[in-house]
Amino acid sequence: MRTRQVDVCSRRDVMRFIRLPFRLYKDSPYWVPPLISDMRAVLDPRRHVFYQHSQAAFFICQDDDDQVVGRLSVFDNRRYNDYHRSAVAHFYYFEAIDALGVARSLFDAGMGWARRRGLNRIVGPKGMLRGDAHGLLVEGFDYCPSMGVPYNPPYYDALMRGMGFDKEIDFVSGYIDGGSYQLPGRVHDLAERVRQRRGFEILEFTERDDLMRWVPAIKRVNNEAFTDVWGYYPVDDQEIDAVAKRLLSIADPRLIKLVVKGDELAGFLFTFPNIAEGLRRANGHLFPLGWYHILRDRKRTPWADLNGAGLLPQFQGVGANVILYTELEKTFRAFGFEHAELVQISEHNQKSLGEARFGQSKIIKRHRIYTKEIG
Repeated sequence: MRTRQVDVCSRRDVMRFIRLPFRLYKDSPYWVPPLISDMRAVLDPRRHVFYQHSQAAFFICQDDDDQVVGRLSVFDNRRYNDYHRSAVAHFYYFEAIDALGVARSLFDAGMGWARRRGLNRIVGPKGMLRGDAHGLLVEGFDYCPSMGVPYNPPYYDALMRGMGFDKEIDFVSGYIDGGSYQLPGRVHDLAERVRQRRGFEILEFTERDDLMRWVPAIKRVNNEAFTDVWGYYPVDDQEIDAVAKRLLSIADPRLIKLVVKGDELAGFLFTFPNIAEGLRRANGHLFPLGWYHILRDRKRTPWADLNGAGLLPQFQGVGANVILYTELEKTFRAFGFEHAELVQISEHNQKSLGEARFGQSKIIKRHRIYTKEIG
């Protein structure tokens, strides 16, 4: 068994890194394959915006038969470390067979790379972009993943603990029964009164170009209003554009709603169709028919992912949250979603957790971030 760094200039090396989970999860009814073209961009310093300010290393572990049995990426996110005045490495894309020796070999190599860069702690899973999903799944293995959120087997937690990692923070996701989601009439009445008295309006979209005009405003409030969110660091135009492009590639603009007061953005409801079944049929490839399966599933899926629902701090506490609940109900009715997942709320965000319960959500998944000092 040996672990080595991937040569990102070698197509063969890159594909060995990318293809491992396709083999590990070939019999899983829950794992959703990523698009291989997207993953190739992740390993290409010429194409991904992350490399404009930071560096990454990718590792594979091979057995005596030269088969890849584990992989790991480690990042030195300079924008994050400069903002926090820290020396933290982040890891992501961890996959391995159920063997502690394989996991330890990967992390020894990854932490060695980080140590040589002067980093003293490793935290993750945390991706290259702030919009990437967090953590390893530790609860909720019998549910389909929401879009872009990691799925992994239960033994990963034991591997992390076996290597001496501790818990940093958990993120939980909730299930909403779209078919039975119905708010009392008094809630609708309250939402209408709040709109009229506070001057809130709902912006709805039919075209992506109209929605893209609001991306600068979303970036501005994201950088100004959510500084206390775990993993925060200021994002630039290139990063927010990359996140927006990725999300809008699967979005139906009619599912994106913004709460505004005058010309000021006050809140948002980001709903996306869960295209997991289409991605399974595509099996990592857009061509020749992958795009067809994805587009068809986007129209037919009974699942919705709520990847963002909230009000900016200055607009909280005035009853505007009920507007979001009523808009969610309208979305369920208009598009016929039978199920929805409220994606990845920090366990420390008691306000959002309380509102999730008010919104008829029950916790079904838990993703964990781990941390360890680099000796």
